[in-house]
Amino acid sequence: MPPWVQEGGLQEWRKRLQDPAIRARVKREMRDPNVAWDNLYLATGSPDKVLLIGFKNEKLKPLTGKTLGEVARLRNTSPEDAAMDLVVEDDSRVGTVYFLMDEDNLRRQIVLPWLSFASDADPLGNDGIFLKASAHPRAFGNFARVYARYVRDEKLMPIEEAVRKMTSLPVANLGIERRGVLRAGNFADVVVFDPSAIQDHATFDKPMQYATGVSEVFVNGVQVIKAGEHTGAKPGRALKRAR
Repeated sequence: MPPWVQEGGLQEWRKRLQDPAIRARVKREMRDPNVAWDNLYLATGSPDKVLLIGFKNEKLKPLTGKTLGEVARLRNTSPEDAAMDLVVEDDSRVGTVYFLMDEDNLRRQIVLPWLSFASDADPLGNDGIFLKASAHPRAFGNFARVYARYVRDEKLMPIEEAVRKMTSLPVANLGIERRGVLRAGNFADVVVFDPSAIQDHATFDKPMQYATGVSEVFVNGVQVIKAGEHTGAKPGRALKRAR
């Protein structure tokens, strides 16, 4: 939705979306391809390419995993009105996934020497409270997917380069000291995996599936994964950039 309707935070946004005149303006701008703001909804090309994955309101949780187009049809309303109604009803921004990336473009970009990898996702589990919402598959499979698909299967880059793009490169960019490289005096953050076996399993239909092929993980010198199983240790800490 346009930035102006969201100014002042969620509650001001919700309040505006309950004004018929404002709703009419928001709907017009959501449909306008010439607006100056980044309209991800329109960029997908269809409300059926906007996947709803996170609700706070228990009554709306059955809509998790449906597209905005599906919800609009269920409610016999426009996709734009459905989006506005969901923000009001859920008292949240509503978690969404937009299908607008191009795989060929992705392949061109990931081999650039200055590009590093990140998951752009919150750390999640696949049980307990985490089952109350869905997720983007990158939350569970992003890094394993790089090694499985783009290194092993498609051979777009050597494994050493993929490791660099996940470790020393982002650490250098963020100015974090004594991490990202195996070196005497550094913090021992170590991941041991089998390049021939590592595999992501998360999909958009079933995103909350752990990757396989990682046998050992050490964080700050403490083993947290042993023979593929969590040890119960939680030695992680918040990191601050050095400069």
